[in-house]
Amino acid sequence: MIQIAPSTQCPYMNTPVQDQYDVLVLGGGPGGATCAALLAEGGKRVLLLERGLTPRFHVGESLLPKCYPTLQRLGLLETMKQSAFPKKYSVQFVTEMGKVTRPFYFDDYIPHESSQTWQVERGDFDALLLGKAAEFGADVRTNAQVMDVLFEGKRAVGAKVRLKNADAGDDVREIRADLVVDASGQSAVIATRLGVKKSDPLLKKGTIWGYFENAVRDEGRDEGATLIMQTAGKSSWFWYIPLSNNIVSVGCTGSMKYMFSGDGSTPADVFQRELAKCPEMQRRLEPATQYGEFKTTKDFSYRAQQTVGEGWVLIGDAFGFIDPVYSSGVLLAMASAEMAADAILDGYQKNDLSPEQLGRWNDNYTAGLENFKRLVYAFYAPDFSFAEFFKEYPDYRNHMIDILMGDVFKPGVDEIFDKMGDVVPPSDIEAESETVIA
Repeated sequence: MIQIAPSTQCPYMNTPVQDQYDVLVLGGGPGGATCAALLAEGGKRVLLLERGLTPRFHVGESLLPKCYPTLQRLGLLETMKQSAFPKKYSVQFVTEMGKVTRPFYFDDYIPHESSQTWQVERGDFDALLLGKAAEFGADVRTNAQVMDVLFEGKRAVGAKVRLKNADAGDDVREIRADLVVDASGQSAVIATRLGVKKSDPLLKKGTIWGYFENAVRDEGRDEGATLIMQTAGKSSWFWYIPLSNNIVSVGCTGSMKYMFSGDGSTPADVFQRELAKCPEMQRRLEPATQYGEFKTTKDFSYRAQQTVGEGWVLIGDAFGFIDPVYSSGVLLAMASAEMAADAILDGYQKNDLSPEQLGRWNDNYTAGLENFKRLVYAFYAPDFSFAEFFKEYPDYRNHMIDILMGDVFKPGVDEIFDKMGDVVPPSDIEAESETVIA
């Protein structure tokens, strides 16, 4: 059954920690674990610090097909194939008018096993990645709170860390390193410290989400499909992600003002209000029982205005976050981790750890991030219709499928936006375009 309570113990809570490493990795999610694994495999002395205990509970369960190359590089493909994670072959949309569209089957576009991916329980999936980091030689320490990143002038030189011990008092240490990789997720430790975390005024969203048991699923290869259902008037949308043990992850997202208006409504009240506007989700949840309580998330879109510096680099959500609608989070975390690790290893070989070397992948990655964001903009734009667009431009359907599969770094995939034009959603708070998120 899905883990909804925090872990109380894990294999890495008492790992001995040295005073000096080549690289410190802050955060044990998919980005941090992937980066630490590849750096350790490349012969670097790596310490990964995770503030919680693992397996850790986390939302964001749907993988994209383009996770395949990184999973293959990490040696996890056979483990994934033999796991109980439901297989995901497609994504399917339900329009604001209630029309259930034909699924986008990934193998229609890529006749290869990589077209199939998985719906994962993040506690188990993240633990697999963390295990690879340890297997490849990284020191992995959980229950480790990063109190501050240490700088000498503009150069990051390590971190001040509180190591929590189950059988002794906390140990506050300063740990030095050549490089600090910030994979701290939306905490974005370095970007927040430097005041360079900037929000997107067009994507200020809030989510109410939870888990349900015995919901209606489709049959055959459609059983594991991600479903995205818009409500009437595009006021909100639901995700429906089938997980193992007959559990589904269900979330509802809308603008912050709309979802959390301050009128005294509870998360359950708002969820039921929006559910009444989505007949297809009503049908699927009618026989279901809620498992655990609703949770809320403020899904502010943001990007760090500076993503690399002397002795430090950002990856994953610490680099930027877009929106949950296309399930891009895990893919972007792992892709940025792999790009950063390759740049770091190459930099060591060339004796060049300059910001230019560490961030040589940033432009390519930012372009991919922008491709996701522009598709998200179109999804939220009230007057834009994908159906009408593809009637006029059927040749660009493949471009959208590429993005839905996570192939956002592919040359030419952005040509679809030249045809779309300037499609943007309305802004909740026009005046906050330059707001710094604390």
